[in-house]
Amino acid sequence: MGVLSGVKIIEISGLGPGPFCGMLLADLGAEVIAIERPALDIGQPRPWELCSRGKRSVLLDLKKPAAVETVLQLIEGADALIEGMRPGVMERLGLGPEICLARNSSLVYGRMTGWGQYGPLIQAAGHDGNYVAISGALWLATQPGNAPEAPPTMLGDVAGGALYLAIGILGGILSARKDGRGQVVDAAMIDGSAHLLNLLISFLPDVGGKFASSRPAAHGKFWDRAYQCADGEWIVIQPMEPQFYAELIKRLGLEDDHRFVNGQRTPELWSVLGNELAERFKTRTRTEWTTLLEGTDACFAPVLSPEEATAHPHVIAREIYKTIDGVLQAAPAPRFSVTPSAELASVPPRGAHTDDVLAELALGTARLNELKAVGVLGSRD
Repeated sequence: MGVLSGVKIIEISGLGPGPFCGMLLADLGAEVIAIERPALDIGQPRPWELCSRGKRSVLLDLKKPAAVETVLQLIEGADALIEGMRPGVMERLGLGPEICLARNSSLVYGRMTGWGQYGPLIQAAGHDGNYVAISGALWLATQPGNAPEAPPTMLGDVAGGALYLAIGILGGILSARKDGRGQVVDAAMIDGSAHLLNLLISFLPDVGGKFASSRPAAHGKFWDRAYQCADGEWIVIQPMEPQFYAELIKRLGLEDDHRFVNGQRTPELWSVLGNELAERFKTRTRTEWTTLLEGTDACFAPVLSPEEATAHPHVIAREIYKTIDGVLQAAPAPRFSVTPSAELASVPPRGAHTDDVLAELALGTARLNELKAVGVLGSRD
């Protein structure tokens, strides 16, 4: 069920963006078989539990040759593989691109890392903030005078990593179905987070040299920022176009103040006007400002937590959030007019599909029992 019905993905499960990418593809209807390590107790939740939804879970100890051979057998019938190890780890396991492509020449081999597969930093440890710091994305996301900070995992792991890997895998599958040739997709968070900046950079008049003098993303624009309300909650205004800015000024009762009317064109007043708006927004609660401004062309929104978002009328209308087994989670995206994405269901326990998936390889009962006996499938106690 879904637009990717008939696509088969093998995921070597890890942390962060790799499993997120697998979840996204599963949401869209792909069959995703997650190869999980038996380091945790069978059936116990994972740290990244929601990213396992829609997948089939198989426990295999990849330190054992028989487990590696089993993965290669699964790869023979797959369209793509997802792995998120440090460069060289898959090769040492005997599951590098050359070996896998030899077993399936049309396989799309997706590699998810922070630094990429080549370059001086590829063996250095890192996390989301490190990759987006070097790419330039973190700097451009920072308001003047503030410490650089971006939403955890969003900019690097998810936007610059998992989503770019998903696009790369789908592009590779389309190409392979045309000419039968598989290939490696090198998805690096540092690459993707830099690529995300192109839209912003294209609007900057000083491309080529004056970034160091200011923060172009914010540049002190008092109409493009968050403001705190009387109750300590926050709102965001972003009326970039003149007609939307005029709507905001009118609804705030400032249409007769020439400083605000001409404020977008008067940079020397931006700091003063920003301070005055900050004081004005502190005179009412977030709910009061929402009543006044939401749904207008003032480009306004309240800053909501995920739990608060579930009660917002627009979120409810689009059924963006759902609760499955008592766990809040976002529904699949994007939406399709003809082929709906998979319905959300319970996250499978670790190893829940091991026997079923391996039985589909026609290994036979004797071989399955042998794999269990030597610990390839992890302890079943």
